[in-house]
Amino acid sequence: MKMISKEYAKQLKKEIAKADELPNFIDEENIFNILEKAKKADKQEVKDILDKARDIDNKGLSQYETAVLLQNKDKALDEEIFALAKEVKQRIYGNRMVLFAPLYISNVCKNVCAYCAFAKTNKELVRKTLTDEEIKAEVSVIEGMGHKRVLVVYGEYDYSPEWLAHTIDEVYATKTNPSGEVRRVNINCAPLNVEGFRTLKNANIGTYQCFQETYHTETYNKMHISGNKTNYKWRLYALHRAQEAGLDDVATGALFGLFDYKFEVLGLLAHAEELEDKFGVGPHTISFPRIEPALGSEMSYQPPYQMSDYEFKKIIAILRLAVPYTGLILSTRENTEFRRELLELGISQISAASRTYPGGYVDMKANVPQEQQFSIGDERPLDEVICDLATTLDYIPSFCTGCYRLGRTGDHFMGLAKSNFIKKCCTPNAMCTFSEYLNDYASEKTKKVGMELIRKEFEKMDEGDMKVKVKEALSRISNKGERDIYF
Repeated sequence: MKMISKEYAKQLKKEIAKADELPNFIDEENIFNILEKAKKADKQEVKDILDKARDIDNKGLSQYETAVLLQNKDKALDEEIFALAKEVKQRIYGNRMVLFAPLYISNVCKNVCAYCAFAKTNKELVRKTLTDEEIKAEVSVIEGMGHKRVLVVYGEYDYSPEWLAHTIDEVYATKTNPSGEVRRVNINCAPLNVEGFRTLKNANIGTYQCFQETYHTETYNKMHISGNKTNYKWRLYALHRAQEAGLDDVATGALFGLFDYKFEVLGLLAHAEELEDKFGVGPHTISFPRIEPALGSEMSYQPPYQMSDYEFKKIIAILRLAVPYTGLILSTRENTEFRRELLELGISQISAASRTYPGGYVDMKANVPQEQQFSIGDERPLDEVICDLATTLDYIPSFCTGCYRLGRTGDHFMGLAKSNFIKKCCTPNAMCTFSEYLNDYASEKTKKVGMELIRKEFEKMDEGDMKVKVKEALSRISNKGERDIYF
């Protein structure tokens, strides 16, 4: 299996050059005009927008309405925004929280990005690409924690799509006792061409994730110094090419701290609107990492547009109202206490027990921060995170992959979410996968609080066929040792 393909790299170079001919659907002048106009909104207009957001049948907010909320200065109205974000998330998804682990396959990169430890010019970083055996060893540790979902991450290099697919096969093929298996592999890799994305589609990946980093072209050009990533439009159209290849679950994000966060939020919405217009479905998830200190990057210690914690809270809550049916992902960059606070504002997925360098899980007991892509804020083990979710926050930890494997992806998933049907699947699947975890991996303390939470959640279910099916499924899991039951 060829890891590097000179032929593919050559073809890619030609296609990247042609991307300059594509139109830029991020209308920067319009975004700045919207932000300026939104400054004039009064208190009543903010309240009217919140009333619209409360009615989730309206399916979100416009860029202007979002800008009004972003620029609101009334703290009492901000509190209403925070409360409404929690309410909207609860109404659509219930009180489940999906968990996953990032799995770094490689930190070799041909780009030079001013904020990243993986920059090609960083001579302090030890470069590593996992072998097949090392991939299996990493997956075994991740499975041994109880994880069922992983986000596979690669440095941006000329890896052949076939090799990327091969590494995904290795992840899926690795099984451990008592019930360790990865049931969904999402992927974050350099943007591919359409044929490359088709190869990933055939490898049975879940979501393809690609962050634009910043939607402001001048800042983008300044921060991306060399490598394929210097082409703004090639990256901007990555999710278009993935959709054309049949990958209907795509994910985007911005790296906050590079430019004005209000501009970036409207850029994310413009991107979502473009995908909705062209393919009938926006991004499956949106991420919003903040710049954290990274080895070899002076800029990462003093980002040009540093955000306060309060501003970060606002963007999460407002995004939940602006794109109510889109998953919002929070990484372990943020510290434990702040993560608890942020989960209440509409987050639907979190990473836990993360290591952000190749080989980090096998090396779990070592503290090697210089090897990581960025600094970790929440270093708790998975069991501790799960116990906290179940006790402090009363969330059901979920490892569900049912929608993906039943074909509920892309516009099908969004259609179910918008009809408020998906919650009826999410909660039962969360209960079943949580029960698996409690039986196979949990500490005694976590098992005790978890079983009680499942009992309470089951009692809240409406009487009917689904409740009967869930009762039977929970019995099969706990009493018969059956696994991977989903609806």
